[in-house]
Amino acid sequence: MLDEKTKALIAVGASITANCQSCLDTRTGKATELGIPDADILAAIEVGKMVRTGAAGKMDVYVKNRAGAPQPVTAGGGCCS
Repeated sequence: MLDEKTKALIAVGASITANCQSCLDTRTGKATELGIPDADILAAIEVGKMVRTGAAGKMDVYVKNRAGAPQPVTAGGGCCS
């Protein structure tokens, strides 16, 4: 079972991956209320950015392939690989 602080940090990272500014404001506020240090909140934000960037890159490759690129563009497995 995850504790409230862990769930709050996951929610912060998920807000970044969802590109939701109001979610990020709400979730960072909740994390602060729970006494989570700023350094930990920033770490969760960095993880969210890493996942979002990986997913966006994979989508770019997918779109390029679907658009009829002469040579199929390949990439690794899931978005986080």
